[in-house]
Order: sequence, then structure tokens, then C-alpha cells
Amino acid sequence: MIDHYALNDIVQMKKDHPCKKSHYWKIVRVGADIKIKCEGCGAIVMMERTEFERKCKKMIERAEENG
Repeated sequence: MIDHYALNDIVQMKKDHPCKKSHYWKIVRVGADIKIKCEGCGAIVMMERTEFERKCKKMIERAEENG
């Protein structure tokens, strides 16, 4: 389980997106819900944080922190 999620992090989910173009997702919104965008086709999926934590397999790349 990953402790901290930030905007623009790249993650891999347990199941691939049906588009079969990419296994990776970019986090585009973080809050009570998390919105992720498929890096292959650009599809956007929104889910509750608890569901996201259950379905997330691993962190691929952390976003650069500005500051």
C-alpha cells in the first residue's frame, strides 16, 4: 500500500485499461475521490480513495515537487 498520492504521480493499477495502449495512469485529482487518466488513450476514471487504494498495484513515478 502506498501512503501518499500527489497530483501528476504515475501509478499502475491491478487491472489494465481495456485500450491496451498503456499500463500506467496519471493522477489528475486528489481529495476524498481520486481521478486518474490513462496514459495510453486519455480516458479519465474517478473513484473513491479507498477503492483506489485497493486497486492500485504500485507507484511508478513520483511527480516533481515544486518548492
